[in-house]
Amino acid sequence: MHSIFASDLHLSPQRQRIVESFFGFLKSTASSADALYILGDLFDYWIGDDDLAEPFNAGVSDALRGLVQGGTPLYLMHGNRDLLLGSEFAARCGAQLISEPFVLDLHGTKTLLLHGDTLCSDDVEYQKFRARARSPQFQREFLARPRPERWRQILGLRAESEDSKRLKTEEIMDVTGATVESELRSHGYPRLIHGHTHRPGRHVHVVDGHVCERWVLPDWYERGGYLRCDASGCVALML
Repeated sequence: MHSIFASDLHLSPQRQRIVESFFGFLKSTASSADALYILGDLFDYWIGDDDLAEPFNAGVSDALRGLVQGGTPLYLMHGNRDLLLGSEFAARCGAQLISEPFVLDLHGTKTLLLHGDTLCSDDVEYQKFRARARSPQFQREFLARPRPERWRQILGLRAESEDSKRLKTEEIMDVTGATVESELRSHGYPRLIHGHTHRPGRHVHVVDGHVCERWVLPDWYERGGYLRCDASGCVALML
């Protein structure tokens, strides 16, 4: 028995090689797992479930539905790029949307799942934007706009984000140690799995005398990878 975790795929029509790699991953790797968890940023951008009929989006959802119909449960968590994924998309895929923080018994080990952006608390500018973008009022107003207008706004926000990143240090865009420790403490010292930072690796935190493992998932910009966990532990694997 094993479960697999992926994050930050950033699928888009402009990155067809990675899209095909993801489809292959679903058929050859995820299909043999007891569950697949995608911890945010499945898409590079998502303007709302009313865009689901667009051929690229429909193709991705059909591939995910094929995985679920083959017997592998699928769990989706929102990221910062696809926070508007809704119940219509989940229903088409046969997936279950999960909210963060999400805690589960993972093959005998208490495990905390996050997208990871809440851990980057030193990036005050981003945290302010995150709070605004996730407010129900902001989302209602955004989704009420015509689809072409939403596309323009999303692309504009992406450009602003890239410009902002160039002015920030690598440290400020990574997790804040004290925030990581606070999350581990408040959830009973679990194992932690997250993405977002694009800095894959395994970290060990000693919090109040408890040894806690933290796994950071890789992004899929160039190659792609995932985390495989079973009763003996977790191992990071690249495609």
